[in-house]
Amino acid sequence: MEIRSDTVQVRCDKVGSAAPPVIARTRVQVWFIRVCSSILLWTGLVQLVAVGELWQPRFITDLTNKISQITPFPLHVQVIDQPPPPPLLPARNYTSNGYLKVSCNGGLNQMRSAICDMVAVARLLNLTLVVPELDKTSFWADASNFEDIFDVKHFIDSLRDEVRIVRRLPKRFNRKYGYKVFEMPPVSWSNEKYYLEQILPLFNKLKVLHFNKTDTRLANNGIPVDLQKLRCRANYQALKFTPKIESLGYKLVRILQERGPFVALHLRYEMDMLAFSGCTHGCTYEEAEELKRLRYAYPWWREKEIVSEERRSQGLCPLTPEETALILQALGFDKNTQIYIAAGEIYGSERRLAALRAAYPRIVRKEMLLDLEELQQFQNHSSQMAALDFMVSIASNTFIPTFDGNMAKVVEGHRRYLGFKKTILLHRRRIVELLDLHQNGTIPWNEFASAVQAAHEKRMGQPMRRRVIADKPKEEDYFYANPQECLCEGTNCDDLLGPNNSSSLL
Repeated sequence: MEIRSDTVQVRCDKVGSAAPPVIARTRVQVWFIRVCSSILLWTGLVQLVAVGELWQPRFITDLTNKISQITPFPLHVQVIDQPPPPPLLPARNYTSNGYLKVSCNGGLNQMRSAICDMVAVARLLNLTLVVPELDKTSFWADASNFEDIFDVKHFIDSLRDEVRIVRRLPKRFNRKYGYKVFEMPPVSWSNEKYYLEQILPLFNKLKVLHFNKTDTRLANNGIPVDLQKLRCRANYQALKFTPKIESLGYKLVRILQERGPFVALHLRYEMDMLAFSGCTHGCTYEEAEELKRLRYAYPWWREKEIVSEERRSQGLCPLTPEETALILQALGFDKNTQIYIAAGEIYGSERRLAALRAAYPRIVRKEMLLDLEELQQFQNHSSQMAALDFMVSIASNTFIPTFDGNMAKVVEGHRRYLGFKKTILLHRRRIVELLDLHQNGTIPWNEFASAVQAAHEKRMGQPMRRRVIADKPKEEDYFYANPQECLCEGTNCDDLLGPNNSSSLL
């Protein structure tokens, strides 16, 4: 390039400055050219990143990844390298009968299974599903949105061959444009016929329907196999946690595995669990009264007066930390067993954990394994914290829930899906009988331990058929605890599950 010094000289004269040497002028111009080139280059890169968000071709994705790797700004977590995702299937071409908007209620795993149910309903009725809204008004009061917990783009893309999913309703259906969406809760445990005969006609009239409650709105049994398998696909493939949750969850698992095999103990001895179940065994009088007041403070909880010991004798209470220590010992776990407590704050804190910690000194929690700064981003977000515990529970060598709530059931089913990983499903009614007999001196330790082991021989997460109870959906086995349609193919199901191999009552 030819550089004309006379031009620079004239411009300098015009502003009243003396002409610098030729070399100095040349350096200024070279610097000016470099600055302009850098600006143009980074402007182009920013535009490529924006285009990549919309189109995501492979070369742009690789480019944006490289840009993020050289960014000088510190990140909270480092995303673990994952194998490239499988190619997307072609989007399903269908005429949508309307938009289905859903608001999930409950904790993380209750909402998780509900989302999978709504995917199946949208597929059955040829609807367009709006990305679900998550519960923000329950006891946990977690303000997290769907995209704060799950990878929303992966969710939409991975199901596109089955269901059309959009991030939000079209503007013409917004309230500010004068459109009022019709809200309703579907009938619980409903089958295919209910949705086809009673719900689909509503879409023909309204075009948009908002299900404001979604827990257990689809039956466990009597659903076409293709829809059952879609529920599994949504659960085990489409609902992927966000990179920041997955990164920290994988780190937790790696730390635990480096220390040896570990048990994930879902110790459901949290304040809300005890208050709403009415289980106060082992609590002081003051604690029992505090739990009762909490139960009365929530008008949506119908049961107010509960006799704790009656409920415990029926096997309807979570085991206390003290009871849990005895059961783990009876099952043969030695003192060196590494135990990860997958739960929220234990009611009574360290005082109630003393007996369990004395029996198993290698008890750890996520707060003990991670730096405060790493967990700080999840503080006051109970569902995101639960996602970390969920990942550890899935990866554990053995999973033991002390109560059969939503997390226990969903983790149980996920571990079955991954090859029937060992899950000890505690027979609480039998356990309570044995504990009382041992603690009052009726049976010695050896007899107690043998009886506990005998009660759990067939409760280790082995293959078995779901228990079906006609007209009693609440009492039959939960689909997400044992998604048998997704665990085998054709006649192999009989070979794996056995024609008469069904689960027993608690």
